[in-house]
Amino acid sequence: MAITQALLPEFDQEFANTRKMIERVPDDKLAWKPHQKSMSMGVLATHLGETPGWMGVTIEQGSFDVAPPGGSSYVRPELKSRKEILEFFDKSVPVARAVVARATDEQLMQPWSLLKAGQPIFTMPKIAVVRSFLMNHTIHHRAQLGVYLRLNDIPVPGMYGPSADETM
Repeated sequence: MAITQALLPEFDQEFANTRKMIERVPDDKLAWKPHQKSMSMGVLATHLGETPGWMGVTIEQGSFDVAPPGGSSYVRPELKSRKEILEFFDKSVPVARAVVARATDEQLMQPWSLLKAGQPIFTMPKIAVVRSFLMNHTIHHRAQLGVYLRLNDIPVPGMYGPSADETM
C-alpha cells in the first residue's frame, strides 16, 4: 500500500474535524484571547485555515524560507470573518488533498527543510513534515481553539466522538 493511501483517510478526518471547529468561531469573538501572549481567536482560526495550503509547498518543494534573505517574509493572510476563514480553508483543502493523493512514496521520503533567513530550523523527510508539522500541528491548534470556545461558553464540537456539548 502506498503511504498516501494510508494518509488520506486521516487527512479527510482531521480536516473535516478542523472545519467543524472553525464553524463555531463567532465573528464578535475574533479579537478575543485568553492571555496577552496568546493569539486572538481570529488569528488562531486563520492559522487553522491556512495550514492545508502548506501541503503543496511541503510535498512539491524541497524547502520553504519564512524570511528569505533579500525577499519578503511570510505573512499570514488577514481574514476578517468566520465566512472568509471558511472560504479560504474550503479552497485549500481539496488542493492539498490532491497534492497528497498524487505524491509518491519516493517523493514523501525526500528531505524537506523549514528555513529562516536561509538557515534551517529543521529538516525531516516530507512524510514526517506532513504528519508532524502539518497534521499534528493542525490538531494542536484545533485543541487550542476548543479551549477558546469553552472559555467563551460556545459549544465545542466532538472530534473523535461526541463532546460534552453533544449527545449521541
